[in-house]
Amino acid sequence: MPAPDKIVVITKKTALEELVERFNTRDQARFYLEHMGASFVEYERDHETYQAALETVRRGFPPGARHQFVDRSFLSTFTFGERDLVVTLGPDGLVVNTAKYLTCQSLLALNPDPQRIDGVLVPFFAQGEAGEQMRRALRGDYRLRHISMVCARLNDGQSLYAVNDLFIGQRTHVSARYLLRHRQEEEEQSSSGIIVSTGAGSTGWFRSVLTGASGVVEAFVPEERVATVREQYRFDWEAEYLYFSIREPFPSKRSEARLIFGRVERGEVMEIVSQMPQNGVIFGDGVEEDYLQFNSGAIAAIGLAEKKLNLIVRG
Repeated sequence: MPAPDKIVVITKKTALEELVERFNTRDQARFYLEHMGASFVEYERDHETYQAALETVRRGFPPGARHQFVDRSFLSTFTFGERDLVVTLGPDGLVVNTAKYLTCQSLLALNPDPQRIDGVLVPFFAQGEAGEQMRRALRGDYRLRHISMVCARLNDGQSLYAVNDLFIGQRTHVSARYLLRHRQEEEEQSSSGIIVSTGAGSTGWFRSVLTGASGVVEAFVPEERVATVREQYRFDWEAEYLYFSIREPFPSKRSEARLIFGRVERGEVMEIVSQMPQNGVIFGDGVEEDYLQFNSGAIAAIGLAEKKLNLIVRG
């Protein structure tokens, strides 16, 4: 595999740093939390743990290796080089947030606090493995998993990528209205929105959808086959297909509820035509702040992304 020529470490602000930004000083942040009856000690401990992990990464850089630190807030404007080794130090959310801005780069995910972070995409511990894994990666000695992503493309040229899932619907809790086209069928729908899931996201929102649906059906039809659906949520990270699920579809004189679950294969697209005058959105991986407006006149083509997340795994 080609050896990277530069290390780019993606970091995130700790909760304590965000509090200090809000209240200007650590003392004021402490006063506010303790005045409200909350503990400030947990924030300090998490901050110290993250800073220790960050220092471990700094010490682990191979001698002479070019490197750069980039805060997550600058990802949307940062330009990665084709031969960058991208290292994330944080939970799964930092991994998926970073992946949206990568093209062909390999990503090494480090867990800064394995005692508190249950990482699925963060298999390495910064405390003991950061230096070794970076040295191996710079030699080209690593194994990759090519994780499928989902992409939404609008008719105005905008696009949005996600590693786990996309949500299409209303920003608020009112019903979303849209026209759904999949393969040779189409129907107008009113629902709480659409979830489009990848294999990486099958253990998250997709699992919740299947768990809820099977539980409701089981209450009316207590069959063993229905109960087993709860455990059939997982599919491969590299899968060349997506699943879409309609949340709380409502049949009426103007809306139908037949196309409520389906599969989108590589090369296919599911088309969604917004019928929402305002507050329509598309966001990915649960990050509501990073969204596309999806109001009347917007048409979204949803399918597998042309790129994948190249995640370094144990070899």
